Amino acid sequence: MPLAAFPKCYLDDLMSGEMAIDKWLDVADRIDLDGVEFYWGITPDLDELDRIRSELEARDLSAPMMCYSPDFTRPVSEDRQAEINEEKRAIRATARLGGSYCRVLSGQRRPQVDRDMGLDWVAECIEELLPFAADHSVTLILENHYKDDYWDFPEFAQDMEVFLDLLDRIPEHPNFGVNFDPSNAIIADDDPIELLDAIKDRVVTMHASDRYLEGGTIEDLRAMEDEGSQGYADILKHGVTGEGMIDYDAVFERLAEVDFDGWISIEDGYDASVGEKHLDQSAQFLREKMATYNVG
Repeated sequence: MPLAAFPKCYLDDLMSGEMAIDKWLDVADRIDLDGVEFYWGITPDLDELDRIRSELEARDLSAPMMCYSPDFTRPVSEDRQAEINEEKRAIRATARLGGSYCRVLSGQRRPQVDRDMGLDWVAECIEELLPFAADHSVTLILENHYKDDYWDFPEFAQDMEVFLDLLDRIPEHPNFGVNFDPSNAIIADDDPIELLDAIKDRVVTMHASDRYLEGGTIEDLRAMEDEGSQGYADILKHGVTGEGMIDYDAVFERLAEVDFDGWISIEDGYDASVGEKHLDQSAQFLREKMATYNVG
């Protein structure tokens, strides 16, 4: 099973340009990783991607996954079409980097968008994208997501019941699967193992994240979400994988049951000052689990 990492702790610096992508690749090269997951907000123009791919190859790394955040619950149809077009750009970039997986989401949980209407919109958008993804040898991965760092509202299909309903509306396709994130299920007040049991046959990639709450409760988090503000609430923390609320033994048991051999991408904390140290700890923890359960 190949292991990648997402640069969450460096994301603000990468977005602002304070940290160059090459510096992030240097960090990844010093950790026991096989690849790095890209975030669309830091992905350069197409003419720069060949250079980035060469830099990756020089470090014996790949860029298997693109973390993209389409917003398919925008009420105006022309706006949803614009989101589809932007996702196509992300698919092209994924392929240009040599990657195989590009994330799709449902969109923001806007108060004025009801469940059935939103699910119809999202399913239509994803189905429209599937032939384009297939043409570029890219698999679209639907994540049980919480909230993009730069969104005002949480994920429309955050709740397990809604997520499963959306998944049922999209027929099985060789270029479509699930990116499972166990800690996002915790934040949705769902049981991540129950969710994994329901979707494990369609999981093709996983975000290895761990969460904890500091200075508040799930109820406090819900109240903050309802107010609608950009980014994550201060009480919600990403931690080192294996040190939070997730039972990773139970997760890997389920992955072993379905002979999972896809990419796992580390997604841990926000503190850049200990970013490399924590990523290394997360990588060591996951390599141990991969060996213990003979997955990959």
